[in-house]
Amino acid sequence: MFQHPSQELIHILSLWGYPTMLLLMTLEGPIVTIVAAFLSSLGYFNIFVVFGLSAAGDVLGDIVLYSIGYFGGQKILPRVESFLKISQSTSQKLRKQFNENSGRIIFYVKSTTGLSYITFITAGTLKMRLSKFVKFSILGGLVWSSLLVIIGYFFGYAAEKISEYIKYAGYIIFAAAVILFFGISLYKKKQSKEILK
Repeated sequence: MFQHPSQELIHILSLWGYPTMLLLMTLEGPIVTIVAAFLSSLGYFNIFVVFGLSAAGDVLGDIVLYSIGYFGGQKILPRVESFLKISQSTSQKLRKQFNENSGRIIFYVKSTTGLSYITFITAGTLKMRLSKFVKFSILGGLVWSSLLVIIGYFFGYAAEKISEYIKYAGYIIFAAAVILFFGISLYKKKQSKEILK
């Protein structure tokens, strides 16, 4: 059964949890966002702060990748493609699409796990205007972060209620939330690949 934390514990988590949360969300936003939203439903964090940090961390991570491409130039792309196991045909299609509509590409791949890294690095390599990159990164990030926060918070709330009657329900529901996240990610990944055809 879930127990609401004491006020002292909430204070400690708020003091150290939010800065750490922002750092982790910059490195790996989706999973951390779901966990933080889950904990928010149990009273550990403020859900609106979690959403704000998720959106901010998401954009900061994108800018880091953009900077790698911008300062690394064309020389870094083959290494990144090899590391991420991105085929040359996919990379070529991505660059072609960038010439046609770079903003649309950034928006659509925000919610993917397979093409986001190479896309943002490519954006930097091709010297996409930073203001435009950030604009579409924010727009896509707000949509994706909203979905993740809703998933985490809803499943956390459900877990707390159901756990009053079923042992281990919280763990089962949290696992369901993670599975749902990966299912949505795979769907979005497929969508992003469609625009590269």
